[in-house]
Amino acid sequence: MALLKVKFNQKKRVKLAQGLWLMNWFSVFAGILVFSMGLFLKIELRKRSEVMDNNESHFVPNSLILMGILSCAFNGFAGKICYDSLDPTKFAKWKPLLKPYLALCCVFNVLIFFVALLCFLMRGSLDSTLAQGLKNGMKFYRDTDTPGRCFMKKTIDMLQIEFKCCGNNGYKDWFEIQWISNRYLDFSSKEVKDRIKSNVDGRYLVDGVPFSCCNPSSPRPCIQYQVTNNSAHYSYDYQTEELNLWRRGCREALLNYYSGMMSSMGAVILLVWLFEMSVMVGLRLLHTSLESITNPEDPECESEGWVLENSLKDTFKSALENLKKLGKFNQVEAGAEGAEGEEGGKTPAITTVS
Repeated sequence: MALLKVKFNQKKRVKLAQGLWLMNWFSVFAGILVFSMGLFLKIELRKRSEVMDNNESHFVPNSLILMGILSCAFNGFAGKICYDSLDPTKFAKWKPLLKPYLALCCVFNVLIFFVALLCFLMRGSLDSTLAQGLKNGMKFYRDTDTPGRCFMKKTIDMLQIEFKCCGNNGYKDWFEIQWISNRYLDFSSKEVKDRIKSNVDGRYLVDGVPFSCCNPSSPRPCIQYQVTNNSAHYSYDYQTEELNLWRRGCREALLNYYSGMMSSMGAVILLVWLFEMSVMVGLRLLHTSLESITNPEDPECESEGWVLENSLKDTFKSALENLKKLGKFNQVEAGAEGAEGEEGGKTPAITTVS
């Protein structure tokens, strides 16, 4: 028994073709939207590529851009087919191409669904990418005189100001690295010498943070140096009172920003996928309803359209049997080639007559 079997007359076939033509052009605009989202996400990731460890995060925007281009191409082609289906003479040239086209549509819809899932599942890999990238970026914060790294201080400062964050996981990350350039240290000072000598790696570490970690909404002037030294500031206890520094780490801030963006995009892609599935089902009904016309000379006669010629269970069984036959056919061919090789390898006996 056919799946989703529907009876059509000429009026219904025309309405289906016109409706599908309109839906395909809506799908073209949806493809442009998907392309635009991929381009926007790629630009946003490029903006902060200096604090990302690798290029794996660009797989999602590249996939969105590709799916957008394919969607425009596939649906534009389908729109042309639906338009020509109103004229039997024009539709005849498309008949041989419809089955391969519908098979490609199935593959395309699987890819769209896969890309939508990727949008929801990229949080884990993005987390590790940002964690390592921010860690490396903070190490290069002081290298304002080093070619290729002189921009890193500005990048980190603008990032912390824009996203209201501090450090990788928090403000204490700055205590573990030397973020002040040697150019601005007085090496004749006893305090500087003692701090460098007290560190195994010879780094100048302080319990301070860059100015970009300061919260401008705080009524108290920013305490960015000697953060953990209560005696250095009046009426101050860093363990109990609310510091006027951003508490949230930049990894968490960026992760939430990009994850929220990709989740929204994933929801849009799922809606596009559902729309594409409905277009594909409609195109299949149109295809089968036009092919099942008993009298081509009478366009007003009734016909039947269906999505699958047999039930879902029978179609699945038939596909498995075809795969088994294909496997057996390959085995027979391999066996025949082996037999030919053995026969070819035999050398005839040569007898000599004396």
